[in-house]
Amino acid sequence: MARRPLPRILTNSAPLARMAHSASLARSREFARSAADSASDVFHPLITIGRGLRRLGAAGRGRWAGTPKDQRGPLAFFVAACVLVVWLVPYGPLLALIGVMGAGAWAGRERTPVVTGPSEAETERLRALYEALVPYLSAEGDPSPLYAHGGDWERAFAEYAFDDSGRLERLQLKYPAYFTDGEDRSRVRIEQVLYAKAGRGREYRFTWDELANQLTLTVLDALPTDIAAQRFVTSPGETVLGFTDPDSVQRTLPVTGGEETRDAPPVVWRTGQRSTEPHLLVLGQPGTGATTLLRSIALQALQHGDVLVIDGSGTGEYGCLVGRPGVLGVESGLAGALATLEWASHETERRLIAGNRARQAGGAAPDDTRRPLWIIADRPTALSHIAVAEERDDPQRWLQVPLRHGRAAQVTVVVADQFETAELLSDPVRAHTKARVVLGPATAEEVRAVLGAPPHTTPPAQVPPGRGYARLGNAPVLRLQVPATPDPLDDATGQAHREAVTALLPERTVPADGAGTGEPVSGGRRVDVGKAMAAGPSVRADGAEADDGPPADGGPAAAEAALEGEETGSVAGPVGASARVRTDKGGEPRVFKGSVEAVRTEG
Repeated sequence: MARRPLPRILTNSAPLARMAHSASLARSREFARSAADSASDVFHPLITIGRGLRRLGAAGRGRWAGTPKDQRGPLAFFVAACVLVVWLVPYGPLLALIGVMGAGAWAGRERTPVVTGPSEAETERLRALYEALVPYLSAEGDPSPLYAHGGDWERAFAEYAFDDSGRLERLQLKYPAYFTDGEDRSRVRIEQVLYAKAGRGREYRFTWDELANQLTLTVLDALPTDIAAQRFVTSPGETVLGFTDPDSVQRTLPVTGGEETRDAPPVVWRTGQRSTEPHLLVLGQPGTGATTLLRSIALQALQHGDVLVIDGSGTGEYGCLVGRPGVLGVESGLAGALATLEWASHETERRLIAGNRARQAGGAAPDDTRRPLWIIADRPTALSHIAVAEERDDPQRWLQVPLRHGRAAQVTVVVADQFETAELLSDPVRAHTKARVVLGPATAEEVRAVLGAPPHTTPPAQVPPGRGYARLGNAPVLRLQVPATPDPLDDATGQAHREAVTALLPERTVPADGAGTGEPVSGGRRVDVGKAMAAGPSVRADGAEADDGPPADGGPAAAEAALEGEETGSVAGPVGASARVRTDKGGEPRVFKGSVEAVRTEG
């Protein structure tokens, strides 16, 4: 039986196309769209309330399903009791209806979707960083490698954060258990890769968690450089070396930076009899702030003690201290440095003997043995080089006694030198300076050689003066920024810094040019050195007998015999009293074993 053909209107699509593009149909669609939008605007509150009620109902069903069966009965009874109370309260149903509508409107509101996860550019950065770590954190034969080419970087990176510019700010990554995280070489290799891929020019801190096999990378802010010399709120025996990161120490100090006062985390070095790091060693490149740090320490030490300065560089960086109360001497020549350090060595012995006798007698130590004495030696290796050329004693030899016994005698030694001449430092200096500071640009190997441990941060792109690392004994390595303490006598020093340093200096009571005149200063009187040598440390600066030290070797006869045929000169003491001394034929002073320092001979 033959099939009839379909009508032409059903087989030809041209009439349908004309109907679709007709003006009447277009107007109908526009009207329908407008009607729908108007209805949506009119019924939007009802739609929002209905969506909210649906969400509240779903939450209620979920809560009922999550409730244990033994607790469903009391819960149903509580709900029924609430409904009964609402029903009995006047206008209760109306108020309940209004409350339910309000809760539905709040729950059904349209929320702006929160963008989670990294953007496309950030994803590319993380993927590139993941691929760079694959050669170092993967091993052949691993059945389920955490790091593999083309692998899932989200498994390895637990946390990550980017700043506003799209640069990596924080990253916490996992590494396999077989990675040798206990070897410094393996750690440094991973840190170098992260430093290169995360972006150079910033400082990063690497925190290794060997227990959880995790490494955390954090971007560090630059340390403030606007903190100048000032009075720090510290106790006696505490010295502020500089300032570090807030999360590295558990203490803050109020400081003035610029025109504002804020709290800053300090690096506090504790000295005294109970200190485990009684002496300090500072190393750095020229112009990196080692002298600035020593000047800052001297200003803080003058609050509670006496200061003795050895300026091996001879540039006059400590000229502002000359003639100040508490400053026993500022020496830059070899002869004066030898005499000063020899006196400091004998003074340390005298303090030990006096303190020991006082304890044996059941009394307190004398007052002159409890006042701290600071020996600040800036570049002593320069004087050692001169001493070798002139075939004289090395000045560092006289630092041996203060370094070994200074803690018990309230004597603190601070030594600063440069990397180029660090090998000329004596063994006692290296062995007894447990507190150490490295200033200026230095590699991780150099920092490790000085501090005994590598830094956990990358070097800064630009190193300002006074910037470096500090380690007190076995404590962690800390970033350090020394407070600005320039020489106030330098013409290049700004007016603000000059006034800040000058305000910390004690009032000058001794003329700077009157120390070597040989005349009594500040009411001091002359001391006969023959008697002083015979009596040993028992003669004080004022010439009175203290009776707290043993006689010198050989007694008076030996002392007088040693001085036979020698001329007599005059020398100034560290406490303002000048002493009549004998000098040998070469014009060099003989320093007696007492508490008077022979500084310079007349002429």
